[in-house]
Amino acid sequence: MKRFIEGEARTQVTLLPECLDDYVAEENSVRVVDVFVDELDLGALGFEGVDPAATGRPAYHPAVLLKIYIYGYLNRIQSSRRLEREAERNVELMWLTGRLAPDFKTIADFRKDNGKAIRSVCRQFVVLCRNLNLFSQSIIAIDGSKFKAVNNRDRNFTQGKVKARMQQIEQSIDRYLAAMDSADRATPEVAEAKAERLKEKIETLKKQMQKLKEIEAQLHESPDQQISLTDPDARSMATSGRGTGTVGYNVQTAVDDKHHLIIAHEVTNVGNDRGQLSNMANQAREEIGAESLTVVADRGYYKGLEILACEQAGITTFVPKPLTSGSKAEGRFGKQDFIYLAASDEYRCPAGQLLTRRHSSTEDGMLLHCYYFSGCQSCSMQKQCTTGKERRVKRWEHEAVVDAMQVRLEHDPGKMKVRRQTVEHPFGTLKYWMGATHFLTKTLPRVITEMSLHVLAYNLKRMMSIFGIVGLLEAIRT
Repeated sequence: MKRFIEGEARTQVTLLPECLDDYVAEENSVRVVDVFVDELDLGALGFEGVDPAATGRPAYHPAVLLKIYIYGYLNRIQSSRRLEREAERNVELMWLTGRLAPDFKTIADFRKDNGKAIRSVCRQFVVLCRNLNLFSQSIIAIDGSKFKAVNNRDRNFTQGKVKARMQQIEQSIDRYLAAMDSADRATPEVAEAKAERLKEKIETLKKQMQKLKEIEAQLHESPDQQISLTDPDARSMATSGRGTGTVGYNVQTAVDDKHHLIIAHEVTNVGNDRGQLSNMANQAREEIGAESLTVVADRGYYKGLEILACEQAGITTFVPKPLTSGSKAEGRFGKQDFIYLAASDEYRCPAGQLLTRRHSSTEDGMLLHCYYFSGCQSCSMQKQCTTGKERRVKRWEHEAVVDAMQVRLEHDPGKMKVRRQTVEHPFGTLKYWMGATHFLTKTLPRVITEMSLHVLAYNLKRMMSIFGIVGLLEAIRT
């Protein structure tokens, strides 16, 4: 082949072969992994095997296995078997590990046995970012997203799913029985063959029905009336699409608006976000090391007790109120049409009448005051207001905190745009890296460890983009 750039012959032998370091450029990301792990105090972080045993076969140092995992997650290689193959053929991994190639069982056991320590490494990287003053004056955006577990939807059961499946089986059995009756009228040879096939199908369906009855009995004993057979901690969760859902986990993240770094994260198997606002906000504030914090979140986080907890902790929140008024949906006035008068502790209705406080009650641990006007029956706007004798409005004892937050949001509606631009991008990136299957491990503790590795890889890539490889190496060493 003339006039082409030609490579060296595979059998060519050189007198002075190149060293392995020559194959790894100075601006290769693998150098960041090497320096970052070498700077960690693995013993203080809780890794097993840092101090080797005096007897027995020598083990791999935890630093080697940690480097393999961080490199793997940086390059979208999460499987222990794939990491084993890469360690044998990948020049960058050979450079990183000094040509060590642990088997897949050793690699997998390291992640399983050092989950807490790996999560501490993820937090340690956030500490590095904080020491570099990357979080000063940041607004923190909080959001959650559903990630698929290894548990298939067909192996997750709820009361509704079991009843629907039983009904389908009963209909199928009836259909096969009817087919057997019609087969009896055919020729003897055809009837016998067809009847045999139908009997086998009916017997299979009866066995499935028996298994479903056993699962139904287990559901009554389950605390949340749900069972997953492959991953016992995975739960069926509704997603944004109407009538759709996934069996998996709800991943919560807190992301800074300046550099889009994930400051704090958590994995739960609760399908909604309503109880996560103060938890994630406090975690983010602790990681940043700030006394006060500004947090933005979507409507799914709106809960009075959570907003109050943030206010008491010195955290300023921006969470829009969901419009779920039943009266408004039916064409009547909603609570937002009634104006609260703080000076006199009264509500003014759309007709101009004053609703006074009459009594109080406790609902779901919240003290609520009830306001109403006795003359509603003579009002010309009653049908637009209530179907009862009078319109009653309830007010939480700490609702002033929620009202103040809504006023802040009305004066600064751009905060919701900041939220979308900040926190939704990392979720899309992570899911793209993870592939169609998302999580590879089972049970909540191992999934948490797997998510920590993904978050660490994401933050490392963000820092490489911010500082560059050489700049980040200098920042880690100092």
